[in-house]
Amino acid sequence: MQVEFAALCDSVIKIYWAESGEVHALKGIDASFPARAVTAIVGPSGSGKSSLLRILAGLDRPTAGSVLVGGEEITSLPPRKVHALRRSSIGFVFQRPSDNLVSDRNVIDHLEVAAKRRNRFVDHDELLDRLGLLHRRDHRPHQLSGGEQQRVAFAQAVVGEPALVIADEPTAELDSASAAELLNAVRDLTNLGTGFVISTHDPKVVEAADATLFLRHGAVEAETIHSRLSVIDGAGRIQLPPEALKLFPQRRAELRIENGELWIKPP
Repeated sequence: MQVEFAALCDSVIKIYWAESGEVHALKGIDASFPARAVTAIVGPSGSGKSSLLRILAGLDRPTAGSVLVGGEEITSLPPRKVHALRRSSIGFVFQRPSDNLVSDRNVIDHLEVAAKRRNRFVDHDELLDRLGLLHRRDHRPHQLSGGEQQRVAFAQAVVGEPALVIADEPTAELDSASAAELLNAVRDLTNLGTGFVISTHDPKVVEAADATLFLRHGAVEAETIHSRLSVIDGAGRIQLPPEALKLFPQRRAELRIENGELWIKPP
């Protein structure tokens, strides 16, 4: 059964306890991550990106709130069932390409291990072909470029068509050409039905994404979909992305409704 959203967060709070006191890493995050789409998560250091990724990946639990992955609520599951869900429905790609791969296994071995873990039959050659890696099927990681390694990492992450694949700054160590190839590959992989959530500082990732979630100080600062304003709360307030907010330094706007459309501009 296909689901509309790869993951959903409802009022997610994460508090860490340190010697200096409570650290509120996430402050009531409400967010949806569509299936068959790429969502970029951006924000400065300390904004809560890593905490949110760990919770979505089932590696950590929120202090409060609810998280659904593939339509299943995971925050109340016992550890054994969370582990099973991670194996079947969640893929993860690390920032450093070599951290995703085992040095003494070739490319096809990585896909076969992933398929066995998810108990799924996979046409490995078809998957490698769509990623431009078929000619590398028998190569080991040290024989691949960084960009090729990262494409293999995404290939094994999508084996079995999990609901969600999470990637932590996957282009950070790639040159611009390799990053572009990777992003094109990820865009193509959305056709399999998987939703991708990518933490990034790379504007090219944001440009390639279907949606972007902006975090600051553990809260959602703004959300955009295809560069359009998208979040309107119950009180009718619109969240502006940072680049649009700069147009309204006095926090005042002129509104006009014409032919069923709302126009907003600085006064």
